[in-house]
Amino acid sequence: MVLGGAGDTSLLLGKEDVPPVLEENAEGSSPFLLTSDHYGRTIPRGLGDLGLPESEMTRHIAWDIGIAGVAHALSKHLGAHLIAQRYSRLVIDCNRPPDAPSSIPRISEATIIPGNEGLTRDAAEARRRQIFDPYHRRIREVIDHRLRNNIATVLVSLHSFTPVYAGIARPWHVGTLYQRDSRLPPLLLKGLRAAGDLVVGDNEPYAVSDETDYTIPVHGEARGLMNAGIEIRQDLIADQAGEKQWADRLANIFGEVETELRAQGLIVPSPLAEEG
Repeated sequence: MVLGGAGDTSLLLGKEDVPPVLEENAEGSSPFLLTSDHYGRTIPRGLGDLGLPESEMTRHIAWDIGIAGVAHALSKHLGAHLIAQRYSRLVIDCNRPPDAPSSIPRISEATIIPGNEGLTRDAAEARRRQIFDPYHRRIREVIDHRLRNNIATVLVSLHSFTPVYAGIARPWHVGTLYQRDSRLPPLLLKGLRAAGDLVVGDNEPYAVSDETDYTIPVHGEARGLMNAGIEIRQDLIADQAGEKQWADRLANIFGEVETELRAQGLIVPSPLAEEG
């Protein structure tokens, strides 16, 4: 059932709704700043179920399956600050420019989203103002604080992808995504390929672009930070065992990458780290 109507511009998030931003290890000393744009699949109570059955809300169209568990465990392993977004990408996609057609999708893959049909400009603006903006404002605030205090900052955006898309199987186990940064991605690719047991995508199954992405272009590239996206195939992290296995694997790789970045002088110990 869809509540409120497409044109309802009243307060989107009420007292019973959770805040859009989730943070873990805010005082973590790792240079890696982790973000998760599609961490959750919550829908504001005022929007009901967007007209969708529960079976649709457990699919990739609603969130990045498995990435919440990986992000939580990786943040803990690395002592890295994690900033994640709790609401479903079907309400508003926090990794799309707000003016992109896919920001609030009317159709996702082959599924029509009734609750997004006929959305007024004011209703769309309410979603941006109350969900999209707080998430990206918090990322910006954290980066501002880190740069102001000379804290080494490497942005890593965590995602997962479907094993099959449009009837075509995707062979990659994991991919590293980037656009303009030539420093971090080669080290991640090297680390992911080292064991020889993974099919690793180099800008596969997606590539970052200004038209289709927001977090990396705006918070990574525009701020001059080293950055990359990580995409893990969802069937590999569909349960807790898979989430743990991949968090462990990535923690080891990021540890090696940090050592290499320090050796190259690309990151240096922060004053806060030295005081600790």
